[in-house]
Amino acid sequence: MLDFDYYNPTRIVFGQNRIAELNSLIPADAKVMITFGGQSAKKYGTIDAVRTALASRDIIEFGGIEANPQFDTLIKAANIAKQEKVDFLLAVGGGSVMDGTKFIGLAAKAAPEDYAGLLSHGFAPVPVTDILPLGCVATLPATGSEMNMGGVITLEGQKRPFMSPLAFPKFSLLDPDLTKTLPKEQIANGVVDAFIHVLEQYLTVPVDARIQDRTSEGILKTLIEVGPVTYRDNDDLDARKNFIWSATNALNGAIGAGVPQDWSTHMIGHELTALFGIAHGRTLTIVLPSLLRERKAKKHAKLLQFAERVWDITEGSDDEKIEAAINKTEAFFNSLDIVTNLTHYGIDDAGIDKVIANLENVGMTALSESGDLTLDIVRKILVAAK
Repeated sequence: MLDFDYYNPTRIVFGQNRIAELNSLIPADAKVMITFGGQSAKKYGTIDAVRTALASRDIIEFGGIEANPQFDTLIKAANIAKQEKVDFLLAVGGGSVMDGTKFIGLAAKAAPEDYAGLLSHGFAPVPVTDILPLGCVATLPATGSEMNMGGVITLEGQKRPFMSPLAFPKFSLLDPDLTKTLPKEQIANGVVDAFIHVLEQYLTVPVDARIQDRTSEGILKTLIEVGPVTYRDNDDLDARKNFIWSATNALNGAIGAGVPQDWSTHMIGHELTALFGIAHGRTLTIVLPSLLRERKAKKHAKLLQFAERVWDITEGSDDEKIEAAINKTEAFFNSLDIVTNLTHYGIDDAGIDKVIANLENVGMTALSESGDLTLDIVRKILVAAK
Protein backbone atom coordinates (compact mmCIF):
# COMPACT_ATOMS: atom_id res chain seq x y z
CA MET A 1 0.00 0.00 0.00
CA LEU A 2 1.25 3.49 -0.84
CA ASP A 3 1.67 6.19 1.81
CA PHE A 4 -1.31 8.51 2.10
CA ASP A 5 -3.06 11.25 4.06
CA TYR A 6 -6.82 10.91 4.31
CA TYR A 7 -9.10 13.76 5.32
CA ASN A 8 -12.86 14.06 4.89
CA PRO A 9 -14.80 16.44 7.14
CA THR A 10 -18.20 16.20 5.42
CA ARG A 11 -21.13 15.29 7.63
CA ILE A 12 -23.65 12.98 5.93
CA VAL A 13 -27.34 13.25 6.82
CA PHE A 14 -28.88 10.14 5.25
CA GLY A 15 -32.51 9.07 5.08
CA GLN A 16 -36.06 10.12 4.43
CA ASN A 17 -37.73 13.30 5.67
CA ARG A 18 -34.53 14.98 6.82
CA ILE A 19 -34.86 18.38 5.07
CA ALA A 20 -36.21 20.05 8.21
CA GLU A 21 -32.82 19.38 9.83
CA LEU A 22 -31.24 21.99 7.56
CA ASN A 23 -32.33 24.47 10.21
CA SER A 24 -29.78 23.04 12.65
CA LEU A 25 -27.06 22.50 10.03
CA ILE A 26 -26.74 26.08 8.78
CA PRO A 27 -25.94 29.00 11.16
CA ALA A 28 -29.08 30.78 12.27
CA ASP A 29 -27.76 34.22 11.27
CA ALA A 30 -26.45 33.16 7.84
CA LYS A 31 -27.56 34.78 4.62
CA VAL A 32 -28.00 31.79 2.31
CA MET A 33 -27.75 31.47 -1.46
CA ILE A 34 -29.61 28.40 -2.71
CA THR A 35 -28.13 27.17 -5.98
CA PHE A 36 -29.85 24.79 -8.37
CA GLY A 37 -30.06 23.77 -12.01
CA GLY A 38 -33.26 23.69 -14.04
CA GLN A 39 -36.83 24.01 -12.87
CA SER A 40 -37.32 20.45 -11.57
CA ALA A 41 -36.15 21.40 -8.07
CA LYS A 42 -38.91 24.01 -8.00
CA LYS A 43 -41.50 21.94 -9.85
CA TYR A 44 -41.29 19.04 -7.41
CA GLY A 45 -41.24 21.23 -4.31
CA THR A 46 -37.66 20.70 -3.18
CA ILE A 47 -36.76 24.39 -3.17
CA ASP A 48 -39.95 25.20 -1.27
CA ALA A 49 -39.14 22.54 1.33
CA VAL A 50 -35.63 23.94 1.72
CA ARG A 51 -36.94 27.49 2.10
CA THR A 52 -39.42 26.32 4.73
CA ALA A 53 -36.62 24.66 6.71
CA LEU A 54 -34.58 27.87 6.53
CA ALA A 55 -37.50 30.26 7.04
CA SER A 56 -35.77 32.36 9.69
CA ARG A 57 -32.90 33.25 7.34
CA ASP A 58 -32.39 35.79 4.60
CA ILE A 59 -32.40 33.69 1.39
CA ILE A 60 -31.60 34.39 -2.24
CA GLU A 61 -31.79 31.92 -5.11
CA PHE A 62 -29.54 31.31 -8.07
CA GLY A 63 -30.86 28.86 -10.65
CA GLY A 64 -29.78 27.83 -14.11
CA ILE A 65 -26.51 26.01 -13.38
CA GLU A 66 -26.00 23.85 -16.44
CA ALA A 67 -25.64 20.06 -16.63
CA ASN A 68 -21.99 20.78 -17.42
CA PRO A 69 -21.53 23.94 -15.36
CA GLN A 70 -20.26 26.88 -17.36
CA PHE A 71 -17.59 29.19 -15.99
CA ASP A 72 -19.48 32.37 -16.95
CA THR A 73 -22.66 31.24 -15.20
CA LEU A 74 -20.78 30.46 -12.01
CA ILE A 75 -18.90 33.76 -12.05
CA LYS A 76 -22.24 35.55 -12.29
CA ALA A 77 -23.35 33.68 -9.15
CA ALA A 78 -20.09 34.43 -7.35
CA ASN A 79 -20.43 38.13 -8.09
CA ILE A 80 -24.00 38.14 -6.78
CA ALA A 81 -22.82 36.34 -3.64
CA LYS A 82 -20.23 39.06 -3.12
CA GLN A 83 -22.68 41.92 -3.73
CA GLU A 84 -25.34 40.40 -1.49
CA LYS A 85 -22.83 39.50 1.24
CA VAL A 86 -23.87 35.84 1.27
CA ASP A 87 -22.57 33.80 4.22
CA PHE A 88 -23.48 30.26 3.16
CA LEU A 89 -24.12 28.38 -0.11
CA LEU A 90 -26.60 25.52 -0.35
CA ALA A 91 -26.46 23.37 -3.48
CA VAL A 92 -29.72 21.60 -4.33
CA GLY A 93 -29.18 19.20 -7.20
CA GLY A 94 -26.80 16.67 -8.70
CA GLY A 95 -23.09 16.66 -9.35
CA SER A 96 -23.08 19.64 -11.70
CA VAL A 97 -24.84 21.89 -9.19
CA MET A 98 -22.60 20.68 -6.37
CA ASP A 99 -19.42 21.11 -8.45
CA GLY A 100 -20.58 24.52 -9.58
CA THR A 101 -21.40 25.62 -6.04
CA LYS A 102 -17.93 24.65 -4.83
CA PHE A 103 -16.48 26.83 -7.57
CA ILE A 104 -18.85 29.68 -6.69
CA GLY A 105 -17.57 29.43 -3.11
CA LEU A 106 -13.95 29.72 -4.25
CA ALA A 107 -14.62 32.53 -6.74
CA ALA A 108 -16.65 34.52 -4.20
CA LYS A 109 -13.46 34.87 -2.14
CA ALA A 110 -11.17 35.57 -5.11
CA ALA A 111 -10.31 38.71 -7.07
CA PRO A 112 -11.87 38.90 -10.56
CA GLU A 113 -8.47 38.67 -12.22
CA ASP A 114 -7.91 35.34 -10.44
CA TYR A 115 -11.18 33.64 -11.46
CA ALA A 116 -9.85 31.70 -14.47
CA GLY A 117 -6.70 30.79 -12.56
CA LEU A 118 -8.78 28.73 -10.14
CA LEU A 119 -9.13 26.22 -12.99
CA SER A 120 -5.45 26.11 -13.96
CA HIS A 121 -4.17 23.61 -11.39
CA GLY A 122 -5.68 20.34 -12.62
CA PHE A 123 -5.71 17.75 -9.87
CA ALA A 124 -3.35 19.75 -7.63
CA PRO A 125 -5.02 21.73 -4.84
CA VAL A 126 -5.93 25.30 -5.76
CA PRO A 127 -3.68 27.60 -3.67
CA VAL A 128 -6.42 29.52 -1.85
CA THR A 129 -7.01 30.24 1.81
CA ASP A 130 -10.72 30.99 1.95
CA ILE A 131 -14.07 29.84 0.56
CA LEU A 132 -17.73 30.54 1.21
CA PRO A 133 -18.89 27.52 3.24
CA LEU A 134 -21.38 25.24 1.53
CA GLY A 135 -23.72 22.35 2.09
CA CYS A 136 -25.54 20.06 -0.32
CA VAL A 137 -28.99 18.59 -0.76
CA ALA A 138 -28.22 15.84 -3.27
CA THR A 139 -30.96 14.96 -5.74
CA LEU A 140 -28.96 12.85 -8.21
CA PRO A 141 -26.60 10.09 -7.01
CA ALA A 142 -23.64 9.79 -9.36
CA THR A 143 -20.59 11.95 -8.91
CA GLY A 144 -19.84 11.70 -5.20
CA SER A 145 -19.41 15.49 -5.18
CA GLU A 146 -21.49 15.58 -2.01
CA MET A 147 -18.55 14.14 -0.06
CA ASN A 148 -15.38 15.20 -1.85
CA MET A 149 -13.26 18.29 -2.50
CA GLY A 150 -13.33 18.52 -6.28
CA GLY A 151 -15.34 19.44 -9.30
CA VAL A 152 -15.24 19.90 -13.07
CA ILE A 153 -16.14 23.18 -14.78
CA THR A 154 -16.44 23.99 -18.49
CA LEU A 155 -14.32 26.94 -19.62
CA GLU A 156 -13.93 27.89 -23.28
CA GLY A 157 -15.43 24.60 -24.41
CA GLN A 158 -13.13 22.41 -22.32
CA LYS A 159 -13.85 20.63 -19.04
CA ARG A 160 -11.38 21.57 -16.33
CA PRO A 161 -11.03 19.91 -12.93
CA PHE A 162 -10.30 21.72 -9.69
CA MET A 163 -9.54 20.53 -6.16
CA SER A 164 -9.34 22.19 -2.77
CA PRO A 165 -9.59 20.81 0.77
CA LEU A 166 -11.64 23.92 1.53
CA ALA A 167 -14.30 22.75 -0.95
CA PHE A 168 -15.52 19.79 1.09
CA PRO A 169 -19.20 20.43 1.87
CA LYS A 170 -19.87 21.08 5.55
CA PHE A 171 -22.69 18.58 5.24
CA SER A 172 -24.67 16.73 2.59
CA LEU A 173 -28.26 15.61 2.95
CA LEU A 174 -29.05 12.38 1.10
CA ASP A 175 -32.77 11.66 1.01
CA PRO A 176 -33.78 8.85 -1.39
CA ASP A 177 -37.22 10.37 -1.88
CA LEU A 178 -35.63 13.41 -3.52
CA THR A 179 -34.29 11.17 -6.32
CA LYS A 180 -37.59 9.52 -7.24
CA THR A 181 -38.55 12.18 -9.78
CA LEU A 182 -35.39 11.62 -11.85
CA PRO A 183 -35.81 10.44 -15.44
CA LYS A 184 -34.73 6.83 -15.91
CA GLU A 185 -31.81 7.78 -18.13
CA GLN A 186 -30.36 9.90 -15.34
CA ILE A 187 -30.55 6.95 -12.96
CA ALA A 188 -28.71 4.85 -15.55
CA ASN A 189 -26.09 7.56 -15.99
CA GLY A 190 -25.62 7.78 -12.23
CA VAL A 191 -25.16 4.03 -11.83
CA VAL A 192 -22.46 3.80 -14.51
CA ASP A 193 -20.73 6.97 -13.36
CA ALA A 194 -20.39 5.58 -9.84
CA PHE A 195 -19.31 2.18 -11.20
CA ILE A 196 -16.55 3.69 -13.32
CA HIS A 197 -15.43 6.00 -10.50
CA VAL A 198 -14.60 2.84 -8.60
CA LEU A 199 -12.84 1.23 -11.55
CA GLU A 200 -10.61 4.28 -12.08
CA GLN A 201 -9.21 3.69 -8.60
CA TYR A 202 -9.36 -0.12 -8.57
CA LEU A 203 -8.31 -1.31 -12.03
CA THR A 204 -4.70 -0.20 -11.95
CA VAL A 205 -1.85 -2.28 -10.48
CA PRO A 206 -1.75 -4.28 -7.22
CA VAL A 207 -0.17 -2.60 -4.18
CA ASP A 208 -1.57 -4.96 -1.51
CA ALA A 209 -4.23 -2.45 -0.42
CA ARG A 210 -6.64 -5.07 0.85
CA ILE A 211 -9.19 -2.81 2.54
CA GLN A 212 -9.43 -0.52 -0.47
CA ASP A 213 -9.73 -3.48 -2.86
CA ARG A 214 -12.39 -5.27 -0.84
CA THR A 215 -14.37 -2.08 -0.34
CA SER A 216 -14.19 -1.31 -4.06
CA GLU A 217 -15.36 -4.80 -4.90
CA GLY A 218 -18.26 -4.46 -2.48
CA ILE A 219 -19.38 -1.20 -4.08
CA LEU A 220 -19.10 -2.69 -7.58
CA LYS A 221 -21.10 -5.80 -6.67
CA THR A 222 -23.72 -3.66 -4.95
CA LEU A 223 -24.11 -1.46 -8.03
CA ILE A 224 -24.44 -4.57 -10.22
CA GLU A 225 -27.20 -5.80 -7.90
CA VAL A 226 -29.16 -2.63 -7.22
CA GLY A 227 -28.44 -0.49 -10.28
CA PRO A 228 -30.81 -2.28 -12.67
CA VAL A 229 -33.44 -2.62 -9.92
CA THR A 230 -33.38 1.12 -9.22
CA TYR A 231 -33.47 1.83 -12.95
CA ARG A 232 -36.57 -0.30 -13.53
CA ASP A 233 -38.44 0.00 -10.21
CA ASN A 234 -38.90 3.52 -8.91
CA ASP A 235 -40.48 2.28 -5.68
CA ASP A 236 -37.77 -0.09 -4.44
CA LEU A 237 -36.50 2.14 -1.65
CA ASP A 238 -33.96 -0.35 -0.30
CA ALA A 239 -32.26 -0.65 -3.69
CA ARG A 240 -32.29 3.13 -4.09
CA LYS A 241 -30.70 3.70 -0.68
CA ASN A 242 -27.91 1.27 -1.49
CA PHE A 243 -27.37 2.94 -4.88
CA ILE A 244 -27.12 6.38 -3.29
CA TRP A 245 -24.63 5.27 -0.64
CA SER A 246 -22.60 3.38 -3.26
CA ALA A 247 -22.29 6.53 -5.38
CA THR A 248 -21.13 8.56 -2.39
CA ASN A 249 -18.55 6.00 -1.31
CA ALA A 250 -17.29 5.56 -4.86
CA LEU A 251 -15.63 8.98 -4.76
CA ASN A 252 -15.25 10.20 -1.19
CA GLY A 253 -11.54 9.39 -1.17
CA ALA A 254 -11.57 6.26 0.97
CA ILE A 255 -11.06 3.64 -1.76
CA GLY A 256 -8.50 5.84 -3.54
CA ALA A 257 -6.27 6.32 -0.50
CA GLY A 258 -2.95 4.53 -0.82
CA VAL A 259 -3.55 3.13 -4.32
CA PRO A 260 -2.54 4.21 -7.85
CA GLN A 261 -5.37 5.86 -9.80
CA ASP A 262 -6.01 6.00 -13.53
CA TRP A 263 -8.76 8.47 -14.66
CA SER A 264 -7.97 8.03 -18.37
CA THR A 265 -11.57 7.07 -19.13
CA HIS A 266 -12.78 10.26 -17.47
CA MET A 267 -10.32 12.53 -19.24
CA ILE A 268 -11.31 11.13 -22.63
CA GLY A 269 -14.98 11.08 -21.71
CA HIS A 270 -14.89 14.72 -20.61
CA GLU A 271 -13.88 15.73 -24.13
CA LEU A 272 -16.72 13.73 -25.66
CA THR A 273 -19.12 15.63 -23.42
CA ALA A 274 -17.54 19.03 -24.09
CA LEU A 275 -17.48 18.54 -27.87
CA PHE A 276 -20.65 16.56 -28.55
CA GLY A 277 -22.90 17.10 -25.52
CA ILE A 278 -23.14 13.40 -24.62
CA ALA A 279 -24.09 12.83 -20.97
CA HIS A 280 -21.00 12.27 -18.84
CA GLY A 281 -21.89 8.77 -17.64
CA ARG A 282 -22.55 7.59 -21.19
CA THR A 283 -19.22 8.86 -22.49
CA LEU A 284 -17.49 6.71 -19.87
CA THR A 285 -19.29 3.58 -21.03
CA ILE A 286 -18.20 4.26 -24.61
CA VAL A 287 -14.54 4.58 -23.68
CA LEU A 288 -14.05 2.03 -20.90
CA PRO A 289 -14.49 -1.35 -22.66
CA SER A 290 -12.10 -0.45 -25.49
CA LEU A 291 -9.64 1.09 -23.03
CA LEU A 292 -9.58 -2.07 -20.91
CA ARG A 293 -9.03 -4.26 -23.96
CA GLU A 294 -6.20 -2.02 -25.11
CA ARG A 295 -4.61 -2.01 -21.63
CA LYS A 296 -5.01 -5.71 -20.82
CA ALA A 297 -1.29 -6.28 -20.39
CA LYS A 298 -0.79 -3.22 -18.16
CA LYS A 299 -3.81 -4.06 -15.98
CA HIS A 300 -3.60 -7.86 -16.17
CA ALA A 301 -3.38 -8.65 -12.46
CA LYS A 302 -6.19 -6.33 -11.40
CA LEU A 303 -8.39 -7.27 -14.36
CA LEU A 304 -8.05 -10.91 -13.35
CA GLN A 305 -8.95 -9.99 -9.76
CA PHE A 306 -11.92 -8.02 -11.08
CA ALA A 307 -13.08 -11.02 -13.10
CA GLU A 308 -12.82 -13.45 -10.22
CA ARG A 309 -13.98 -11.34 -7.29
CA VAL A 310 -16.57 -9.03 -8.85
CA TRP A 311 -17.98 -11.10 -11.69
CA ASP A 312 -17.35 -14.51 -10.06
CA ILE A 313 -15.71 -15.86 -13.23
CA THR A 314 -13.81 -19.04 -12.39
CA GLU A 315 -13.63 -20.94 -15.69
CA GLY A 316 -11.07 -20.59 -18.46
CA SER A 317 -7.57 -19.20 -18.86
CA ASP A 318 -6.56 -15.87 -17.34
CA ASP A 319 -7.04 -14.12 -20.68
CA GLU A 320 -10.45 -15.72 -21.15
CA LYS A 321 -11.54 -14.62 -17.68
CA ILE A 322 -10.41 -11.07 -18.37
CA GLU A 323 -12.22 -10.87 -21.70
CA ALA A 324 -15.34 -12.33 -20.11
CA ALA A 325 -15.19 -9.69 -17.36
CA ILE A 326 -14.91 -6.87 -19.89
CA ASN A 327 -17.82 -8.36 -21.86
CA LYS A 328 -19.93 -8.63 -18.70
CA THR A 329 -19.12 -5.04 -17.80
CA GLU A 330 -20.25 -3.82 -21.21
CA ALA A 331 -23.38 -5.98 -20.96
CA PHE A 332 -24.11 -4.41 -17.57
CA PHE A 333 -24.04 -0.97 -19.19
CA ASN A 334 -26.27 -2.23 -22.01
CA SER A 335 -28.75 -3.63 -19.45
CA LEU A 336 -29.37 -0.01 -18.45
CA ASP A 337 -30.27 0.78 -22.09
CA ILE A 338 -26.96 2.54 -22.68
CA VAL A 339 -25.39 2.22 -26.13
CA THR A 340 -21.62 1.88 -25.87
CA ASN A 341 -20.29 2.93 -29.27
CA LEU A 342 -19.40 6.23 -30.89
CA THR A 343 -21.30 5.60 -34.11
CA HIS A 344 -24.61 5.67 -32.24
CA TYR A 345 -23.84 9.30 -31.32
CA GLY A 346 -22.79 10.25 -34.85
CA ILE A 347 -19.09 10.52 -34.07
CA ASP A 348 -16.74 9.60 -36.92
CA ASP A 349 -12.99 9.86 -37.53
CA ALA A 350 -13.23 13.65 -37.75
CA GLY A 351 -14.86 13.68 -34.33
CA ILE A 352 -12.08 11.50 -32.95
CA ASP A 353 -9.56 14.02 -34.33
CA LYS A 354 -11.32 16.76 -32.37
CA VAL A 355 -11.10 14.75 -29.14
CA ILE A 356 -7.37 14.19 -29.66
CA ALA A 357 -6.83 17.89 -30.38
CA ASN A 358 -8.74 18.93 -27.26
CA LEU A 359 -6.73 16.57 -25.07
CA GLU A 360 -3.53 17.97 -26.52
CA ASN A 361 -4.71 21.54 -25.96
CA VAL A 362 -5.17 20.94 -22.22
CA GLY A 363 -1.94 18.96 -21.86
CA MET A 364 -3.61 15.57 -21.36
CA THR A 365 -0.98 13.75 -23.39
CA ALA A 366 0.31 11.15 -20.91
CA LEU A 367 -2.67 9.54 -19.18
CA SER A 368 -3.18 6.51 -16.89
CA GLU A 369 -1.77 5.40 -13.56
CA SER A 370 1.63 4.99 -15.23
CA GLY A 371 1.57 8.08 -17.45
CA ASP A 372 2.20 6.05 -20.58
CA LEU A 373 -1.19 6.26 -22.30
CA THR A 374 -0.28 8.63 -25.10
CA LEU A 375 -2.55 10.27 -27.64
CA ASP A 376 -1.80 7.67 -30.30
CA ILE A 377 -3.15 5.05 -27.88
CA VAL A 378 -6.19 7.23 -27.16
CA ARG A 379 -6.86 7.26 -30.89
CA LYS A 380 -6.69 3.44 -31.03
CA ILE A 381 -9.13 3.22 -28.12
CA LEU A 382 -11.62 5.58 -29.76
CA VAL A 383 -11.36 3.88 -33.15
CA ALA A 384 -12.07 0.54 -31.43
CA ALA A 385 -15.09 2.17 -29.72
CA LYS A 386 -16.73 3.10 -33.02
